[in-house]
Amino acid sequence: MANDDLGRTLRRLRRLASLTQEELAARSGVSVDVIRQLEQRRKHSARLPTLHALANGLGVELTTLLGDPPAVSSSGENDGPRFVAVRRAIMPVLWGPQPGPPGPDFTLDKLRGQIAEGWTQYHAAEFDAVMKALPDLISDARTATAWGEDHDRHAGFAALGKALQLAGHVAVRMGKTDLALTSLERAIDAAKQSSDPLLLPMVVNSMAWTYQRQGRLEDALHIARRAAADMVTAGHDGTADGLKVWGALTMSAATSAARSGDYDVAAAMMETAEREAARVSKLPAGGDNRMVSVFSPSSVRIERVRLAVQYGHPHDALALAEGMRLSKDTPPSWRTWLLLDVARAHTDIGDAAGAVKTLESLRRVAPTWMQHHTLAVAIVRDLWALPNHPPGLGPLAQFLGVNE
Repeated sequence: MANDDLGRTLRRLRRLASLTQEELAARSGVSVDVIRQLEQRRKHSARLPTLHALANGLGVELTTLLGDPPAVSSSGENDGPRFVAVRRAIMPVLWGPQPGPPGPDFTLDKLRGQIAEGWTQYHAAEFDAVMKALPDLISDARTATAWGEDHDRHAGFAALGKALQLAGHVAVRMGKTDLALTSLERAIDAAKQSSDPLLLPMVVNSMAWTYQRQGRLEDALHIARRAAADMVTAGHDGTADGLKVWGALTMSAATSAARSGDYDVAAAMMETAEREAARVSKLPAGGDNRMVSVFSPSSVRIERVRLAVQYGHPHDALALAEGMRLSKDTPPSWRTWLLLDVARAHTDIGDAAGAVKTLESLRRVAPTWMQHHTLAVAIVRDLWALPNHPPGLGPLAQFLGVNE
């Protein structure tokens, strides 16, 4: 993987983890000379196995080291006017005007539908469309919290919390994790004043994910476990929507445990989550699936595949993925992760043809995500460096600009 920012990112993550180059070398199994050359930018590339090892030694996702899938416009400006508008919506100007009354066409049902559509666009990697819509969604939701009867205002706070949660996710994709936490903290404040008892744990799950992106694994594990336990205590895991939120928190906790080096505990958590996921279809259906956490037998199996690949068990990953049938509500973003991880597993065992076949499937089902995803580029770069290119690699390399 060639990346002009790789050395700078590696140095920043190492310092955030309070590790010396020698300590990172010991934790990752990568020689200190390679780490030094990357950080000094005397070496601008590394193969995927080396990057995997460095990410594991740092306790972060591989994409954190490579650079997250960018939620940027074709101009490449990740702080352009559209994102500035999102930032202002999250953090309104000091002494700005108070929300006015809603317009004649405003309804809470319409607003909820628009927010749900925003989540659909997010999972489909339509980031420009989400950023364009977010300022108005947040503004309309703030208006709904300030006008009307108490029950309408409580519903308005629920809409505001969900819109701010979406803004937090977009901020993470932009690499702005501190802004994401600000948005999510405000989403939690809204959730506490809302009529939705599941919104608070959903936003906590988003915060745990953001902590993971920052390498704060202990914090991420703590809040995910606590929120999941609180849901059980309150009996909120007895509905389909509630079980989905509990399951998402449990998967998040497992991911943090694995990245902290406790793969066995993480695998046990995932097995528990997979058993519980089978109950979702047996419980009364909830509301709009786009507005609750992603949790199903498919999503748990996808996460188990991901952990197996990330922690050096490619054969286990391929066995878990074999014969999978994804549920119809599996978002494109999750399908993307599954196919990328299967391609990584094939690459790790030296099956270049299997990796290409999987990437061809990804291009068919989620071409937009594939173009956004730095990991897809990294895999194709590794395959392109092979002396013998497997059939089908050329069109993939051209699609991602790797052969230029």
